[in-house]
Amino acid sequence: MTTTNRTYTIRQLTKEFSVTARTLRFYEDEGLIAPERRGQTRIYSQRDRARIILILRGRRVGFSLAEIREILGLYRHDDTDAQLVHTRKKFAERIDTLERQKVDIDESLKQLRQGIADIDARSVPHAQAAE
Repeated sequence: MTTTNRTYTIRQLTKEFSVTARTLRFYEDEGLIAPERRGQTRIYSQRDRARIILILRGRRVGFSLAEIREILGLYRHDDTDAQLVHTRKKFAERIDTLERQKVDIDESLKQLRQGIADIDARSVPHAQAAE
C-alpha cells in the first residue's frame, strides 16, 4: 500500500491541522510548500503534507520560518549525514534557548507569586472580601 500518490485539498489540510487557508497560502508564498495548481485549485501532495507537519512542529517549538526553511532545504540534497548533523545542531540550539527561557519563566513566576503573597499579607480584609 503506497500513499505517495495521495493528494489533498486545501480544505482537507486546513481541517486536519486546524490552520487557515491563508496560513497554507503563506507557506506556499514563502516557498515552504509547493502544491500543484489545477486552475485556481491547489492540490497538495503527500510531500506537501509532510512538510506542513514539520513546519507546524517547528513553529510550535519556536523555530522561525527562516530556520524551518533552512532545515527543509537541507533535504533537497543527497548528503544525509550532513543534513542530520546540521538538523541535530539546530535542535540542540533550540533546546538551549528553551532551557534558558524556562529558567527565566520560572523566576518570573516565583516573583509574581511572591508579589501576590505580599499583597495578600498587606490587605487580608480586601483579599477575603474579593473571594
